[in-house]
Amino acid sequence: MRTGVFAEQDHYTHVAARQALLDSSRTLPEPLGGAVATAGGTPAEVAGVVRAALRQHGAAVVQLEELLSDDDFRAVGAHLGTAMPETDPAVQPFVTDGVVLNLVTRHSHTADTSLQPFAENSLSLHTEGSGRPAGQQPRHIVLMCQDPGANPASAQTVLVPMSGVRQQLSPEHEAVLSRTRYAHLPAGETILREHEGRAVFSFRDFLNDKLEWVNEGDDSAEAVEQALQALLSGMYTAGAAGVHWRRGLLVVVDNTYFFHGRTAGVSSPAHPRHLKRLRLT
Repeated sequence: MRTGVFAEQDHYTHVAARQALLDSSRTLPEPLGGAVATAGGTPAEVAGVVRAALRQHGAAVVQLEELLSDDDFRAVGAHLGTAMPETDPAVQPFVTDGVVLNLVTRHSHTADTSLQPFAENSLSLHTEGSGRPAGQQPRHIVLMCQDPGANPASAQTVLVPMSGVRQQLSPEHEAVLSRTRYAHLPAGETILREHEGRAVFSFRDFLNDKLEWVNEGDDSAEAVEQALQALLSGMYTAGAAGVHWRRGLLVVVDNTYFFHGRTAGVSSPAHPRHLKRLRLT
């Protein structure tokens, strides 16, 4: 067993790739080749359309005929899983019914990570809940657009397929990542694991923060460093898509299929963007 710390350096390949993807005002191609299903009717009927897309793609992009009330939004979630409570004290002003997070742009750029979802910052690529054991992470993230804001082309939700990231890694890098975990997690909760016959990552780009890691094998610190650099580079070069939000658009992402993040956005205080989010186990 070996321990160490990963700290990003300005010359690392992924730093420029991240800036180009998230902070250059690019308009990204839409997910699933732009295919959008249409759904109306009961929450059960909407969930049925979502479930079919998830089975095929690991994500669903659905244009609702009518915007869902909070009750119906939660009911759609209940057909797909169990909603996780939003317990972070910093986000409580944005929480309704204990489980619905209202992602409303209220701040300009901020260094406070708890407030960044409500700011104009880009959000680095990550899997949801990577700091928790796999069994405590959400399986699906459900997003519904209440209002795209004054500039719908900005603040795109970015999706990057894990399968594409894996293709960027050498077998040696894969092996090292399958033996490496966040230092605070229990043994076995590694960055790369097999799940349902697929390679699944549990990881986020820490940006300027340090990542303390534990390697459960006998890999060198240099090997871990190289594997983490390769992973981050792959995350930002593996073919990203961007959700172009419009009122009533529902997007559901399987947390074991995609990394997600957000491009930087410019908000209008008089007309902010507003998404609703559920996290489901």
